[in-house]
Amino acid sequence: MDQNPMEVFQKEAPEVARAFNSLIEAIVSSPGLDGKTKQLIYIAMKASMGDERAVMAHVPMAMQCGATRDEVRDAIILTVTVSGVRGVVSCLPGAMALFDKT
Repeated sequence: MDQNPMEVFQKEAPEVARAFNSLIEAIVSSPGLDGKTKQLIYIAMKASMGDERAVMAHVPMAMQCGATRDEVRDAIILTVTVSGVRGVVSCLPGAMALFDKT
């Protein structure tokens, strides 16, 4: 059974999970960057870590904010210069598949 790690976090440490969610809300609501740019940055950061699950969670959010296939692709590919090819090869196929479905 493949459990959602955030659900496990919320179940096992609800107070900490609430504080973490409040931190995320504060970051997301800060006015410096628009939502699309923030989502593209999240995608790049998570891809640089090879975190496929997080990339797949953030791609639809980026799409809702108006991100294009090319923008998401470039956010993932950009990570190769910092983190190597791991994140690109593990995250790019799934991210592009989400765009190809629509």
